[in-house]
Amino acid sequence: MMFWKSTYNEFIKIAAKPRSYIGIGVISVIVGIILYAMYKEGHGFIGAITWRMEQSLTLEGNILNGNLVAYIILQTLIIHVPLLIVLVTGDLVSGEGAMGTIRLLLTKPVSRTNILLSKYLAGCGYTFVMLVWLVFLSLVIGKLLFGTGDLIVLNDDVIVVLQQQELGWRFACAFSTAFLSLIMVATLSLTFSCFADNSIGPIVTTMAVIILFTILGALNVPALQKIQPYLFTNHMSAWRYFFEDPLPIGKIFNSIGILLIHIVGLLAIAVYKFKRKDILS
Repeated sequence: MMFWKSTYNEFIKIAAKPRSYIGIGVISVIVGIILYAMYKEGHGFIGAITWRMEQSLTLEGNILNGNLVAYIILQTLIIHVPLLIVLVTGDLVSGEGAMGTIRLLLTKPVSRTNILLSKYLAGCGYTFVMLVWLVFLSLVIGKLLFGTGDLIVLNDDVIVVLQQQELGWRFACAFSTAFLSLIMVATLSLTFSCFADNSIGPIVTTMAVIILFTILGALNVPALQKIQPYLFTNHMSAWRYFFEDPLPIGKIFNSIGILLIHIVGLLAIAVYKFKRKDILS
């Protein structure tokens, strides 16, 4: 009971910070701009992409629909959402140190491990809220504005047409996998937060690691090919696999497994460091 009360209190702390609404505001503005642009110029944009297909194929139905708009938004924003998550999760522990409340917090009749896990679950809850808001704006509002229909996806120069009836579970699995990727970033920033006494350090360090790993994962260098499959950034786009036909089951489980290994390992490091954190100096 004490653990869940502590988790609730940590979530309230997050909700009380103005920076917690920066990410929600940024997502709302960007998605709003994309929806407006697609509503005004979407048919011309889609036509510019599909005109070559129409020379050999007959495309019928509502091509510009809410499913396609949601896919475009997800592909555009999922790279930037982790950076918005870090603004909050990178402050979970180091923020207490910067405000001088870490000593008072650790005098509570709750173990340090439970305190850290409470903060972690609260951060995961905030991440979930961010993702749900993205789902609402992209998928729900998108369908209200553009209707529904089959989804046409271009994967490696291969046209994949996904029937409307199967898009529900595909989007659910895609958003769930995207959530796991965001949790990976939240765990990384929490771990760095345990090593710092100010908010800026963990936030900047996490962003730097994401950028560095993204660059390393994209470089076509033989010396890096052995480590590239294990970089978490190479698996943060695993949600795209759910829009392939047939499903690459092996790739999906491989990406999920690597993300989970990183999450568990980083959380173990965070717990180890937090349990030994010096609050007297």
